[in-house]
Amino acid sequence: MSELDSNLNNVENVWLFVLGVVIFVIGLAISIALHEMGHLIPAKLFGVRVRQYMIGFGPTLFSRTKGETEYGVKAIPLGGYISMSGMFPPGKNPEASASKSRRLFGKLVQDAREASDESMTDTAPDRAFYHLPVYKRVIIMLGGPFMNLVIAFVLFAVLLMGFGQIQSTNTVSSVSQCVLAATSTQTACAPGDPVSPGAAAGILPGDTLVSFDGQALSDWNQTTAIIRESAGKPVAVVVLRGGVETALTITPVATERLEYTAAGAPVLGADGKQAVSTVGFVGIGPKPDFVPQPITAVLPAMGENIAGVANVIANLPERLGGVANAAFGSGEREANGPISVVGVGRVAGEIASTDAIPVQSKVASLIGVLASLNIALFVFNLVPLLPLDGGHIAGALWEAIRRGWARLRQKADPGPFDTAKLMPLTLVVGVLFMGMTALLIYADIFKPVNFFG
Repeated sequence: MSELDSNLNNVENVWLFVLGVVIFVIGLAISIALHEMGHLIPAKLFGVRVRQYMIGFGPTLFSRTKGETEYGVKAIPLGGYISMSGMFPPGKNPEASASKSRRLFGKLVQDAREASDESMTDTAPDRAFYHLPVYKRVIIMLGGPFMNLVIAFVLFAVLLMGFGQIQSTNTVSSVSQCVLAATSTQTACAPGDPVSPGAAAGILPGDTLVSFDGQALSDWNQTTAIIRESAGKPVAVVVLRGGVETALTITPVATERLEYTAAGAPVLGADGKQAVSTVGFVGIGPKPDFVPQPITAVLPAMGENIAGVANVIANLPERLGGVANAAFGSGEREANGPISVVGVGRVAGEIASTDAIPVQSKVASLIGVLASLNIALFVFNLVPLLPLDGGHIAGALWEAIRRGWARLRQKADPGPFDTAKLMPLTLVVGVLFMGMTALLIYADIFKPVNFFG
């Protein structure tokens, strides 16, 4: 390749990287917009006054007021919010204290309550968020995460049903020229090694296995199961070659193979060594390709993704320790560990610019990134800590428990739970979240996760 061609290729890769990042940013912005729409729609249906619907944080780039709500876009597209009237119920301001920390926390509570009171200006009391029944508040706060779940479902459906899942197919990608024992350390055939049944039968790379011993083949797992049970038996095989079906005869040989579980883990024998079994062997390798999946595969895929994100969050302190060790030490980043929005954007750019995978795989991978992003937004927002949606849900549920307990004891209704009192905890959570974000962004810039070698 000439120097000019190399430079042009580098420029093309840069533009593809930028395109991948732009696609991710647009996808992120749409996901955030729909998340906030998930809050906005039920809030308006339940009569809550929504003063603002904003995508992003920081300075406002554009806004327009329609009805009683200002809709706008802000400069930093890393989140969004809707501003509802009466987020906190009226309450007593904290008493004066000699303690600096108490005064600081008391000021936080007072400021939150004053902002909530100010949002009720020219607003009827029954249009306040806190005035709604508990179940309506829960619906409003669940609306955002639920919208991310719906987006994830649509994206996973497109990914699995439209593109498919990478699986081994009945198209042959390689044919072994000889038979080697399971314990052999050879990497190439020697002159005295027996010829493999696949090579002896005339199977060629690119052939597609149609039937084996008169049985139609649907997938590679079925094919290998039949081959393993057919040792020493001449079998009629039909392959599709160049659009024409060709009949061959193949005799699988009995050979020792290492045993693995369905998940790919080695099966150990009583002696602690990997178990070996005698099975039929042909010596052909399958070609991996996208195989469309039924709609029933979507929810299990989402479930696995949700479990993975929940596991990361449950072990977040340990995982962040690993990120810090990688960022400031000699450790390596975990591919399934926490990653910032900057890191995900970088991954999207690398997917778009890499030459290691075809265009179809690039598009599928970008869809997968956006689907996983929405799963992460769904799970993370349900963490029961303010200012996250899960914190507001937890506060509403606690209020229901308090009121129910009071009724059981025939006591007076304790009234709305004053979530403004949790503002000190919200501050702590916010500081920790900013620290975590700063660490992850630093690590994603200077010690990014390596997906492409």
